[in-house]
Amino acid sequence: MKRSKEAGTPGDVPPQEDAAAPRRTLGVRRDGEAPASEEPRRPGVRARFQPGYAKTIAATRAQAGEGQGKARGGKAGPQESERAGETGHGRKPERPKAAGVAGAERRPRKDGAQPRTTPGSERPVRKPSAPSDRAPVARREERPAAARPVARAEAAATAASEGVRLSKVMAERGLCSRREADEFIERGWVFVEGQCVSELGTRIDPNAEITLASQARRRQSERVTILLHKPVGYVSGQPEPGYEPAVSLIGAANQFDRDTAQPFDFSHLKGLAPAGRLDIDSTGLLVLTQDGRIARQLIGDDSEVDKEYLVRVEGELDERGLALLNHGLELDGRKLRRAKVEWINADQLRFVLREGRKRQIRRMCELVGLKVVGLKRIRIGRVRLGDLPLGQWRFLREDERF
Repeated sequence: MKRSKEAGTPGDVPPQEDAAAPRRTLGVRRDGEAPASEEPRRPGVRARFQPGYAKTIAATRAQAGEGQGKARGGKAGPQESERAGETGHGRKPERPKAAGVAGAERRPRKDGAQPRTTPGSERPVRKPSAPSDRAPVARREERPAAARPVARAEAAATAASEGVRLSKVMAERGLCSRREADEFIERGWVFVEGQCVSELGTRIDPNAEITLASQARRRQSERVTILLHKPVGYVSGQPEPGYEPAVSLIGAANQFDRDTAQPFDFSHLKGLAPAGRLDIDSTGLLVLTQDGRIARQLIGDDSEVDKEYLVRVEGELDERGLALLNHGLELDGRKLRRAKVEWINADQLRFVLREGRKRQIRRMCELVGLKVVGLKRIRIGRVRLGDLPLGQWRFLREDERF
């Protein structure tokens, strides 16, 4: 059966429409509805870039804003006109700027009033202050000296009324160190006036009676104190590169009193710390202890335990230099305590000190023109080095006290 040419074939291309003919959009209109009116289309992107388009829009918005301003009974500004054209609502008028601001309207001055600004400057001129009837406040230096002790006495009375921390009182009395005191308090081993205290930070009367439980006394008796004859080349405190700490010499092989005292145990190394310093290039008696009471007694700020040294020197020393070594020198801006220094032989001095600053004896000798070539500590308090061999150690005996 032949198909007609009007029907077309599956591969035929439909004829193109005339480009000049207006395109129509098909729509569905219900019965009884009026035909939709054609609204003017908004200008496209190309129209916005046409010359004069921005001026035309600005003029249109200005006219619309002016009309709304007149309807409210006032005149709209240019900024208000633009916002009114965009949003359809007016904008509140801006508040006038403060005086001194550029472009702001200034208030008229009264007759005889001075201008607030100097010619050629915008900074205001300060008015002379009127004389005051109040007396000037005295400076700290001008205050009477009697007022300062009164304030200090009041502060001391307040501190006394509030009390002192229990751990601080225990350390000051030499019962234990502050760290040990906190440990004993937490365990409930401290009694104040017969009452158990187990809370850290408790404040008490400085004159209150303090007792320790039997467990605390037993713990203190288990802590050891060791006397070491330190050789040259070992550091007394923290280890340094290339040098070993002195505590590395504490062991069973180097115990001098193994036949008469308790045997060495590794628990003796726990918490063992030097109570005082001895330089790398110095030798002699070094104390290492686990007991905070002994450490405070030897190196506390209020320590009165003296140390004796034998010092070999080179150089000349006159009477004035020897007097300065005994008293009158200062290190790092601080005066030294009174010492006792005397000749033992032609090249050896004996020093007795009650403080231990870093390299103190060597720096003292340098100040008077001497050079130290050898230094040995032979006594700390009432404990002497004695016949303890070099590099060996022993326990502090129960009958020994510093």
